[in-house]
Amino acid sequence: MRSRLRGTKQRFLTMLLLLLTVAVVTAGCGGADQAQEAAAGGRPADATLVIGAYSVVKDAMAEITPRFQAKWEAETGQKVEFQESYEASGTQARAIAGGFEADVTMLAMEGDIQKLVSAGLVSPQWKERKHGGMITRSIVVLGTREGNPLGITDFADLTKPGVKVLYPNPKTSGGAQWDINAIYGAGLKISEEQGKKDPAAAKRFLEAVHRNVESLDKSGRASMAAFEYGVGDVIVTYENELLARIAKGVKYDIVVPKHTILIENPAAVIDKNVDKHGNRKLAEAFVDYLQSEEAQRIFAENGFRAVDDKVFKETESRFPQPSGLFNIHYLGGWDKVRDELYSKRGVWYQVLAGL
Repeated sequence: MRSRLRGTKQRFLTMLLLLLTVAVVTAGCGGADQAQEAAAGGRPADATLVIGAYSVVKDAMAEITPRFQAKWEAETGQKVEFQESYEASGTQARAIAGGFEADVTMLAMEGDIQKLVSAGLVSPQWKERKHGGMITRSIVVLGTREGNPLGITDFADLTKPGVKVLYPNPKTSGGAQWDINAIYGAGLKISEEQGKKDPAAAKRFLEAVHRNVESLDKSGRASMAAFEYGVGDVIVTYENELLARIAKGVKYDIVVPKHTILIENPAAVIDKNVDKHGNRKLAEAFVDYLQSEEAQRIFAENGFRAVDDKVFKETESRFPQPSGLFNIHYLGGWDKVRDELYSKRGVWYQVLAGL
């Protein structure tokens, strides 16, 4: 009797095990079929792209990101969500170097990207991208109150007694470094016209302007906001910042100095972060899109000078060409500028200290 019961129990357990095995295999096959179906015809999972950018591009990006989202979804079927942070360029670079996991960065100047290269986050080959990795251009100009009541015509007028000047702090703002470079370079150009390219004369020129500075704000956008609140008589800023404000109905005059600097603004993929997040293809495509004709036209509508030759030719009539325009190479390139102007014993810190 016990033997028959044991036999019955064993047959029952064997049948139960068989049924469980069939169920697992069937479920596995069903899961595989579902995965194949999703891969063959299903929509890819949504993706997120984190942008860490300098403040000045914020308005243009409000138009660019929706265009890219639509384009990318049409091409790949994937929906993209953007998470965006806008700060002064130097502040943004330090945040990314300190652990903010941006996938793409757009900064005010090459030097801030180089900080990320030094931190091991961006490839040293980032400039091998089209246009040397740049996505926008501009120039440093002067903004005055409507009608230019003080009759400002050039940087030299900023040295006159009683003229209240605004530009941001180059410690935090890449835009401020472009402003300082422009003033210092104008001083060099003036000395050159008088017979000798003289760094000492350029330093005195910068000192004379800085004596009239009303405040040093955190970023170019913060400096622009202070000017709109009524602080100062003249703002030293990007041409695109003033053009964008004028387009929105704000009444300013733009003064283009005879000698001023060509601004070039880069973008880069944060290699370490995209590899961690698994979205390199998306990040690379977005940076490529920033250099596309469509995006370049949006930048131009927001006051930037296009890096794309075709778009620049289409929009060139909007932008004056100063006779004494120079670029960063006139000052010796960014490495020399960082060493001579912005190191702890550089020209800028000597000016701040009144040396």
